[in-house]
Amino acid sequence: MAESWDGSYGPGSQSDESYQFERLRVEPIYDAFVCPLTKQVMTDPVTLENGHTFEREAIEKWFKECREGGRKLVCPLTQKELRSTELNPSIALRNTIEEWTARNEAVQLDTAKRSLNLSSPESDVMECLKYIQYMCHKSRSNKHAVRNVDLIPMIAEMLKSTSRRVQCKALETLQIVVEDDADNKAILAEGDNVRTVVKFLSREQSIEREEAVSLLLELSKSEALCEKIGSVNGAILILVGMTSSKSENLSTVEKADKTLENLEKCENNVRQMAEIGRLQPLLNQILKGPPETKLSMASYLGELVMNNDVKVLVARTVGSSLINIMRSDNMQSREVALKALNQISFHEASAKILIEAGILPPLVKDLFTVGTNQLPMRLKEVAATILANVVNSGDDFDLIPVGPDQHSLVSEDMVHNLLHLISNTGPAIECKLLQVLVGLTSSPSTVLNVVAAIKSSGAIISLVQFIEAPQKDLRVASIKLLQKVSPHMGQELADALCGMAGQLGSLFKIVAENIGIAEEQAAAVGLLAELPERDLGLTRQMLDEGSFPLIISRVVKIQQGEIRGARFMTPFFEGLVRVLSRITFVLAEEPDAIKLAREHNLAALFIQLLQSNGLDNVQMVSAMALENLAQESKNLRRLPESPPPAFCGSIFTCFSKQPVLTGLCRLHGGTCSLKETFCLLEGQAVEKLVALLDHTNEKVVEAALAAISTLLDDGVDIEQGVLVLCEAEGVRPILDVLLEKRTENLSRRAVWAVERLLRTDDIAYEVSGDPNVSTALVDAFQHADYRTRQIAERALKHVDKIPNFSGIYPNTSQAAF
Repeated sequence: MAESWDGSYGPGSQSDESYQFERLRVEPIYDAFVCPLTKQVMTDPVTLENGHTFEREAIEKWFKECREGGRKLVCPLTQKELRSTELNPSIALRNTIEEWTARNEAVQLDTAKRSLNLSSPESDVMECLKYIQYMCHKSRSNKHAVRNVDLIPMIAEMLKSTSRRVQCKALETLQIVVEDDADNKAILAEGDNVRTVVKFLSREQSIEREEAVSLLLELSKSEALCEKIGSVNGAILILVGMTSSKSENLSTVEKADKTLENLEKCENNVRQMAEIGRLQPLLNQILKGPPETKLSMASYLGELVMNNDVKVLVARTVGSSLINIMRSDNMQSREVALKALNQISFHEASAKILIEAGILPPLVKDLFTVGTNQLPMRLKEVAATILANVVNSGDDFDLIPVGPDQHSLVSEDMVHNLLHLISNTGPAIECKLLQVLVGLTSSPSTVLNVVAAIKSSGAIISLVQFIEAPQKDLRVASIKLLQKVSPHMGQELADALCGMAGQLGSLFKIVAENIGIAEEQAAAVGLLAELPERDLGLTRQMLDEGSFPLIISRVVKIQQGEIRGARFMTPFFEGLVRVLSRITFVLAEEPDAIKLAREHNLAALFIQLLQSNGLDNVQMVSAMALENLAQESKNLRRLPESPPPAFCGSIFTCFSKQPVLTGLCRLHGGTCSLKETFCLLEGQAVEKLVALLDHTNEKVVEAALAAISTLLDDGVDIEQGVLVLCEAEGVRPILDVLLEKRTENLSRRAVWAVERLLRTDDIAYEVSGDPNVSTALVDAFQHADYRTRQIAERALKHVDKIPNFSGIYPNTSQAAF
């Protein structure tokens, strides 16, 4: 029998394909095998009453068309009317056809197998693959035949072809071969075939990528293969990336997503997905999975590194479930829940969600419970960490009940319990509980409750002792807490620091650490800055311990750029300047303070600090320090000694002459200098202070005006002080401060300064024509406090707005505010 290949295995194949794959026959097609209607080999032959045989589907369609057309039911071949339309299966013929088909297809597959190798021409390989597709579409049993002749590994080998067309067709063929066939899937998954398929996913926007996704989708329907697909490095990562890609076509995105859904059957895959941001499968397992899976997934959640957005998602989705697990009696379950909650509580938004979900009551219970069912210390540390995290989210904790008696976290009993626990646990838990108190003292609505509880418990001494703790985190937490409460119990803190050997020095040692600027240094100097600035005993101790030269050194180094920092630079620098400024509050009582200010030329340093643009607190404190220094100038000036008169002058006064003294300060009438007497007429201090009167921060303006006012104060030559301000172009800015009425304190100071200026006739004459100034003075005269009204009245008299009657008010002090 002649052998020939027939390309008619697929509908339209001969007309559509340029390359024909001849079909090898072992025997010809017999006429009895062919349906007269379809002209195709029959698969389900049936016989009519007249003995003619047709394909069942074809003859049924014929009868249907006859009925619908109103025609008689006739035989398609004889056109004679049939008495019955009964169809009798031709079992013998069907078996014969099946045997014939099997013999031919076996030979055809064998021929395809011989042609399916990497050395064959591309056209032959393509035709082989197409034929295999046809065979598998034709009959499910042919998929078994493909498997039995070992064609699956050979098709997979075609994935290594250098032809992209062959690779694409091989992927397409494999999908058809394994579709709904578990055995074929298992064979394909052998070796590195799955890894090879996954590699095609990395080809952006290609047909191979689309075919590879389709094949993986089919393979992922087998639970046995899910773990193998997930174990291929990068497989899940690429699939997840595809689901969020905007450049992929919609069909590919959907297939990638469905593949991932199938892969969720394997816990390892769920963990991988969570690690790269596809967290919902893991969360679903925590919500709906069996108990063992819930614990397993929650345990993994506790190890997962999450960004803040993911923490919020997790808190919203499973926060309540984790809190319920935490309430269970099973210690392993509680541990898993606590560790997971610890992870998601580190972000403010997620911590607030956990508070709303009710985490505080069981958390506090876990911390304070002793005896049966109490948490081991390692888990109490986790619970304390979570509490510290949620408390630092800044909620209204005075409104949230956490105990059986509806106590809040800031109730006296609860704070006492926290303080007691701090004193009776190890450093790790102590640190976290101190952080809890730091969080509670960060809100104006709760800090006073905590301060009251600390005072009533007498815990200030034990809290101060933590300053010398060897553990850095513990030191930082304690210093931050003391810094938070210091504005409300500064004197108690000062007394404790002075009364305990080494504590004050320890703070300055921390500030002096030459390791850059870290949180600990900023907190330590912040605490020192909050201590009462007029506490003479504390300042004397700082002087005795040589603390101020250290502070000065740090300030100068920051100015010179030798110390750099980012996050904590501003609070550190501001704290240093505040600590340094306290020396200026005790100048009158402490000679050593004056000595130190002279040695280090502090007046010049504070003048430089006035120009710390962007650091409002530094400018404000520097101006305040200059005010304090300038107040001492009139006490520190050296008055000149008049030379003795000549002999004749001592006898005859008409011959005596007043000696002319030169080189005296025109403001203080003595010998002055910036370094020795802190006189502001040097170092361009006045010009720099005047410049600050235009500052946007009212507190800076007030401090600058207070320092300027020392030029107009009693005990100095006010006329010369006004002249100095005129030379510095400071009169108009002072008037502007009066007109702006920014704060009550600022208005009082401005009224005082303006009244002093108006004592100079030229200024009074010029101002008298300015209705705005007059209006501002009238407003102060009508609405200000008693003393300011008096001063405003005198100012109005200077500009002739009020008759200058004497004796209306008793004589009162006119010292500066």
